[in-house]
Amino acid sequence: MTQQGVRWTTDQVLALAPDASSRKAGSRLGVAGPWSETGSSDEGAVWGLCKGSGSKPYQTIVDTGGTGPAYKCSCPSRKFPCKHALGLLLLWAADDTHVPAARTPPEWTEQWLESRRKRARESQPSSAPSETAPASPANPEAAQRRADRRAQRITMGATELEQRLTDLLRGGLAQAETAGYGLWEETAARMVDAQAPGLATRVRELGAIPASGQGWPVRLLEECALLHLLTRAWLNRATLPEELATTVRTRVGLPATPTATPLRDHWLILSQYDTADGHLTTRRIWLHGERTNHTALLLSFGAAGRAPALALPTGLTLDAEIKPHPGAAALRADLGEQFATPAPAGTRPQGTDVTQALTRYGQALAADPWLESWPVTLTDVIPVKAAEGNSWQLADASGKSALPLTTRTPTPPGLWRLLALSGGAPLSVFGECGHKGFTPLSAWTKHSPEVISLH
Repeated sequence: MTQQGVRWTTDQVLALAPDASSRKAGSRLGVAGPWSETGSSDEGAVWGLCKGSGSKPYQTIVDTGGTGPAYKCSCPSRKFPCKHALGLLLLWAADDTHVPAARTPPEWTEQWLESRRKRARESQPSSAPSETAPASPANPEAAQRRADRRAQRITMGATELEQRLTDLLRGGLAQAETAGYGLWEETAARMVDAQAPGLATRVRELGAIPASGQGWPVRLLEECALLHLLTRAWLNRATLPEELATTVRTRVGLPATPTATPLRDHWLILSQYDTADGHLTTRRIWLHGERTNHTALLLSFGAAGRAPALALPTGLTLDAEIKPHPGAAALRADLGEQFATPAPAGTRPQGTDVTQALTRYGQALAADPWLESWPVTLTDVIPVKAAEGNSWQLADASGKSALPLTTRTPTPPGLWRLLALSGGAPLSVFGECGHKGFTPLSAWTKHSPEVISLH
């Protein structure tokens, strides 16, 4: 394993914060004053004692190796990472003066690191057959019967949903505004009973449209059409091409099994950001393969109030295997074995212009009509304000074409960071291209190739 203990940038550290308050509190602790007995190892461990309100300082450890960073702190915080871990990483990222390298870890640090290494060794699959392994595999016939029963329940739910959509359109969309959210919540509950969580999620999204402002009938009709297309595709899945049928099964909520053959590459971590719906926090991490030129999406989830477990610093490269999921888009993947901790990136993805980006999004949408967005790297674009209103867009340096930025993202700080990085000059921007516009996630320039997170 090489390139161990690479110091991260401040942006890479702050991207790990579970929320804005933690980011602010961690920044206040990113100075030398409250810290003592700090150090870092070549294996990627960082540790230190942070003075708190009590008589004993908090023991804080961060392991930047393994499956993303891991944290241990004696403070009572239930956030991961806590403000002390963020402050320690910020102090470590600044320079090597206050967190010297190549020191022997203290006993309290070594004990935790050793326990992590032991768990990692025990979790590795053994190449030899286990003496306690069952003599025969699980009953495939029983598994097939369970799958068939679930498929029947989904079919019943899809048929009922088709009837409800028909009743809605027959009675007129105006009734959706007067009926309120209860109509959709009850329908979503029926889809949950039918073991079709994907359908349930899309139904709940319908409930918010009548209160979304001017033009809501058009948006509601569009979403109803997509939902109708999905239910009809499920009911006729036997006649679909295999890739599209797999996509339909995933969209209704059936779990996808990753491919057995892993894909190893040096993966550039292009972006990491979180979204929350009140019950669940979803972390989206975009990777780009240096050799394969493949773009992959890793998803990690955390219960409300807790950050997802997987965290990878934007802008570094990870030597690892991923296991792609089947389907038409083939973007989703699971992270497999890692062969080194994240190291400085050597290359950037080859970008495209606005016209080609829209073409690729259109091709992806033809293969998966329920696709919300498509990953795109734009080169030689300039952020400019639109001629009308307060919206912004990314225009080709030639001025011949432009992509509007989504109205809900980026947040103002991200937009200002994009503008400051550009300074009116062309730059490369990675983001998600969808029907609502382009969402910038990270950017870099020719003179400063470091990948800057915009979140």
